[in-house]
Amino acid sequence: MNPLLAKLQPYPFERLKQLFAGVTPAPEFAPISLGIGEPKHATPAFIKDALSAGLGALAAYPATAGELKLRTAFTDWLHRRYSLSLDPATQVLPVNGSREALFSLAQTVVDASGGTKPVVMSPNPFYQIYEGAALLSGAEPYYVPSVPARNFAVDWDSVPEAVWARTQLVFVCSPGNPTGAVMSLDEWKKLFALSDRHGFMIAADECYSEIYFRDEPPLSGLEASMKLGRPDFKNLIALTSLSKRSNVPGLRSGFVAGDAALIKGFLLYRTYHGSAMSGAVAAASIAAWGDESHVVDNRAQYRAKFAAVTPLLEPVLDVRLPDASFYLWAGVPEVWAGDDEAFARALYAQYNVTVLPGSYLARDTDHSANPGRGRIRMALVAETAECVEAAQRIVRFVKDGRR
Repeated sequence: MNPLLAKLQPYPFERLKQLFAGVTPAPEFAPISLGIGEPKHATPAFIKDALSAGLGALAAYPATAGELKLRTAFTDWLHRRYSLSLDPATQVLPVNGSREALFSLAQTVVDASGGTKPVVMSPNPFYQIYEGAALLSGAEPYYVPSVPARNFAVDWDSVPEAVWARTQLVFVCSPGNPTGAVMSLDEWKKLFALSDRHGFMIAADECYSEIYFRDEPPLSGLEASMKLGRPDFKNLIALTSLSKRSNVPGLRSGFVAGDAALIKGFLLYRTYHGSAMSGAVAAASIAAWGDESHVVDNRAQYRAKFAAVTPLLEPVLDVRLPDASFYLWAGVPEVWAGDDEAFARALYAQYNVTVLPGSYLARDTDHSANPGRGRIRMALVAETAECVEAAQRIVRFVKDGRR
């Protein structure tokens, strides 16, 4: 077995299962889960129709690079969304959801053959795939703390120069999971300057880009690159998917875009990895990327949901409306002394509501304490009435003051 597998930590939901072991929730409350960020809104019928109509493609092996029609659907969407003009032949690739692409991208770009152990950097808190991708590429993960006082912006200035010098890949997530924070143009400018100085690649995870609460949509890394005079997207790959945008998590469909030289190497890796997108999935994807009306409706549903839930929770938790994404990142009351696990376990036992302890989404490091400790992540993915009911139970739980 690959000895690096032993370095992988249990996934947050496995830890949650262990935390709840032996607990029998109060039977008078129906279960409500805010724990997993799995979209629950209905999949649009036209996407399912396109998937069905594309089943004839199952008779042939799909091309790893995807057909030109599929890649053009990606570049057309990038043009409509960000006013960007990318070459569908060289600057985009289909992927089977952003999760597998995030992982395999690290295996493509990290060079661990030298005498100095490379660094793969990520925000802290973070999506755990970043950590696993770093470890299995032979790199050392480095967790950069987020700053609550700055709306959970990543504190890039805290990273020592010696760490930057060993860095080969930086994962960023904007809008962020779990915080919902969106990177500003100034933050991108700083990161690009660091990349130019040290030569590392940036992987921009943008799968929540279409769920936002401000009038101005979130800035993409590609868009920032263009605004800052970097039209070749040097050392930058952006990753996005249809799962959250179009409510099709089971479709496993997304794309990557950016630096043509990186895309070329990634295509070579994927050709051997066997990660071509099914022709039926491609047909459904083309339909989904070509329509915005269902995305507008989806965003409106989230906005209405968060408008109903956030004011209920603000008086009892340290929580506010995020910039984007479908998570609330809340601090637990002081009486819990920062014990997010105990809070989540007691809430489950007393009111049958599942939330994810924030400490499961972050790490203690030599340079900072676990920034998720004392917080919980709530995924408002269920229907509005169910989310409101969950919020009302949380309010009662906090006001009860029982531990």
